[in-house]
Amino acid sequence: MKSIQFNNEVFFPSKVICIGKNYAAHIEEMQSEVPEQPVIFIKPNSAISDDVLFNEQDRIDYEAEISFLVSDGKYVAVAFGLDLTKRLVQKKLKTSGLPWERAKAFDNSAVFSKFVALDCSLSALRLELWINETLTQSANYELMLTKPSAIKDEIESFLTLEDNDVVMTGTPKGVGPIQLGDVFVGRILANEHLLVEQSWEVK
Repeated sequence: MKSIQFNNEVFFPSKVICIGKNYAAHIEEMQSEVPEQPVIFIKPNSAISDDVLFNEQDRIDYEAEISFLVSDGKYVAVAFGLDLTKRLVQKKLKTSGLPWERAKAFDNSAVFSKFVALDCSLSALRLELWINETLTQSANYELMLTKPSAIKDEIESFLTLEDNDVVMTGTPKGVGPIQLGDVFVGRILANEHLLVEQSWEVK
């Protein structure tokens, strides 16, 4: 079982629940349409990874996301997450009207920083992704079409959130392909206060 870290302990999520199309500017850059209800898909435990891995066969895009750890039906911790996506595979699946698993649920496609206690208002949260010292993605709570509490309610309307599950809340504009040797720095902030920061070099 793959694990995440919180409070110097190791936890084993049964699944990662992801939200698609949750920022208007990202929807526009993908030439898509605003959904009538939240777009929800799942990554299995085997998707969790500590590393950002390059793939010579498939283009893999980064998608930075504010991510939450669930316990007792509540968000208890927050982390920076990367939803890695096989973009050309996804486009082909979309065109054919097929599910996204081959593009979204593959091994090592959910990368997380360590999780830290969520002791601030959800509305204060924002994220930054820096690639090779350039700010590439940035967004905050206000830009989300569906806010985190509403996301949890929507998930629980049809799916059980188990202790240690992770919820990823969607990516803002600025997505693109990873390159071998890229240096990623992901940050989650509460207003201007840094909550967690982690860096990765694409291997």
